[in-house]
Amino acid sequence: MGAVAEPADPAPAPLDPAALRAVTPGATLAHHLNAAGAALPSLAVLDAVIDHLRLESRLGGYEAAEAAAERTADVYHLAGRLIGATGEDVALVESATVAWHRAIDALRLGPGDRILASASSYVSSALHLLELRRTRGISVEVLPTDDSGGVDLDQLEQALRQPAALVTVAHVPTSSALIEPVAQIGARVAAVGVPLLVDATQSVGQLPVDVGAMRADILVATGRKFLRGPRGTGLLYLDPTLRERARPLTPDVRGARWTGDEEYDLLPGARRYETWEASHALRLGLGAALTEALALGVDAISAYVSGLAARLRAELAELPGVTVVDPPAAGGGIVTFVRDGEEPTTTVRTLRAAGLHLVAVPASHGQWDLGRRGLPAVVRASVHVYNDDTEVDALLARLARPTATGVPTLPSVPTLPSVPAVSEAAPPPSAVPTATTAAPGPAPALQTGADRRAEVIVVGAGVHGRSAAWALAARGVRVIQLDRLPAGHTEGSSHGRTRMIRRAYPSPVWDDLVDRAYTGWRQLEQAAGRRLVSTVGGLYARPARTSSTLRGPDCVLVDANQAAGIAPGLVLGADMVAVHDPAAGVIDAAAVMDALAGLGRTAGVHRRDGCRVTGWHPDGAGVRVHTDSGDFLADRLVICAGPWTADLVPEFAGRLTTVRIVNIHIGSSTPALLAPPALGPFSVEVPGVGLLYGIPAYGPDAVKVGFDHGPVDDLSRAPGPVTAAERAELLSVARRFLPAADGPVTAELACRYTMAPGNRFAVGALPAHPQVLIAVACSGHGFKFGPAIGTALADLATGVPRPDLEFLAPEAMGVAGVPPGDWAADRVNPGTPSPIAARTSEPTAHRR
Repeated sequence: MGAVAEPADPAPAPLDPAALRAVTPGATLAHHLNAAGAALPSLAVLDAVIDHLRLESRLGGYEAAEAAAERTADVYHLAGRLIGATGEDVALVESATVAWHRAIDALRLGPGDRILASASSYVSSALHLLELRRTRGISVEVLPTDDSGGVDLDQLEQALRQPAALVTVAHVPTSSALIEPVAQIGARVAAVGVPLLVDATQSVGQLPVDVGAMRADILVATGRKFLRGPRGTGLLYLDPTLRERARPLTPDVRGARWTGDEEYDLLPGARRYETWEASHALRLGLGAALTEALALGVDAISAYVSGLAARLRAELAELPGVTVVDPPAAGGGIVTFVRDGEEPTTTVRTLRAAGLHLVAVPASHGQWDLGRRGLPAVVRASVHVYNDDTEVDALLARLARPTATGVPTLPSVPTLPSVPAVSEAAPPPSAVPTATTAAPGPAPALQTGADRRAEVIVVGAGVHGRSAAWALAARGVRVIQLDRLPAGHTEGSSHGRTRMIRRAYPSPVWDDLVDRAYTGWRQLEQAAGRRLVSTVGGLYARPARTSSTLRGPDCVLVDANQAAGIAPGLVLGADMVAVHDPAAGVIDAAAVMDALAGLGRTAGVHRRDGCRVTGWHPDGAGVRVHTDSGDFLADRLVICAGPWTADLVPEFAGRLTTVRIVNIHIGSSTPALLAPPALGPFSVEVPGVGLLYGIPAYGPDAVKVGFDHGPVDDLSRAPGPVTAAERAELLSVARRFLPAADGPVTAELACRYTMAPGNRFAVGALPAHPQVLIAVACSGHGFKFGPAIGTALADLATGVPRPDLEFLAPEAMGVAGVPPGDWAADRVNPGTPSPIAARTSEPTAHRR
């Protein structure tokens, strides 16, 4: 009786890219168009790996392997299903290259053995063959290609008229979107009894692969590419007939049994090619990836990925200055191209800085393909199920922006008021509003040269200025950044080691910007290659008898007892309640400032510290910026001047107040009580005092506390040191709620808040001068929005609409002819927001 056929798999449901993105953490951090390099794993894959590592930490490696033995065995069955084989025919290895080496070594190739290899062969495969030719005397012949770019089948038949030991072909190469006619190759090779090795590294997971239809005797594949498995995983398939005459060169206890003094037996199946030592966690992660691929259906995956890539390929071909270099037999999820006059590595670096992840493939990774086509390198984009049309749009838009000179053209500013022409040496006309604070007289002559002309000038090098400069330069915009003080100064609002981040805000109008803030920090961490935000959870307390609008996603109101369970380091009275925000965390502000400076420098920001801006005025459709070292010209001006904003933008004069804020760090005899998880970021509304806020001990720093209010500060001099009275008051109040803060003050600093009516921000274009953008008056709660505001300013400067920021438009603060309204009534006191401010304002009690 024949074997009972397994029931056919049900037809796959249509793919839902949005749902797949939602379970792919990396999909929210950047436009990842590099599945052919290493695709983004899903949460299920991530959990499978981490869960087993945790199990090993609890039980031990051997014991955890025993506990997971059944699930590990399933991985073989899943891999077999995916390629049309049985689990017995599959070995799990560390990579496709390891699989290739073990298979080739098992063939025991020797002098005179003739290998026919496709021009699409991967670099590591080609290098191995060339080394075997040198050391073992084999013959290596590269098969000719036809007009489609694939193996010339007629020439293959001609080559097979002479004896051959092996034919090897890459189903899809690393260097293009070519799809080799593997089934037709396999039929011709099988007809003469020559083994066929198929490298399916770039096809498994995105294209149907069936070893029977291909007539493949050997197939190698990796887990990290279109399978979306972990790095360090791979597959090796060997046909049962071939296994009878091919033996592993280096048998291992995993695949062999030592039966006597000089005898051993190989175990049946392909597992004879494995080694005992392997990562069981990674194999389980591969199993999770295989499960997902089979559940989605390879046909459905292939249709979606191929369609998305076909659209990208077609529209790239229409872009001036872009040449698609895929051969005619292209398909699947890969697209390769080059840009006129630009090295592919430069293209990739520019795109990477803009949040678009592609890769450059050099000819040294495919000499038989790229080298023979005269291509030193190509840019490779590769899409997967978590990509969608918006990401293709983002790539096309970015590649379309540069002009022939490689410098992006910024969009024109609509409805720009008519401005008389201004000669470079003449002062601005008196009818034109100017932000200068210098004495009347001729403007300094413009010093010609590229160092004085930019597409965008950014004034200020605090967190928002640095974020905006980097975001702009990463898009290829020429940026000059000016700061009035030397690098590392402590006279603004961005110095110090730590800041807090939280989702708890008084109105839903903030929720979108808060979401963008968290996304912005993840993207910055990825770009910087370091951790900048630690999520630890926070508590924001007030007397129970008072009301508050503080709320947010996943935030809950807790009483004092519940708060003590969440953060035992914070002691609240029974008459207090708190909002618990599990997403609150600590920002490493010092590392952030360093990272932004470095990223900006790498992206091409031209920064000038100690260059004081004295004024500006419109110059045609652009802006002339006056400094104490001469004039600069730009298409756009972005002002992030913090406490000095009113000096540069008269429209804000009288509406902003700069106050002095002091912080102290307090030591402890029980420091664990003042660090996560015993303490997170917090604030307490203290009756008769105001808001006390704090950030837990972080790295070498003790717990940090401060009041969210202070006296008006004098901008004509640097903030003075913390006074004895300030220190004593802070210590007294802090120790009421932090009993463990019983040590001395270990550090202290003073900074400045730039306060606006209603404690709201102003982010956007100045109504009378739309070529001038501003981010001002963050009122003590702006650092957490640094990268998000930087991105917003870059969007606005390059013509990307941001209707989500309308609630922060400068008009709302009464600038440029907009009536100021009753600002005294609009200022918000803790727990009593006005009707207007309730929509947009950040109450004083919750500013940090």
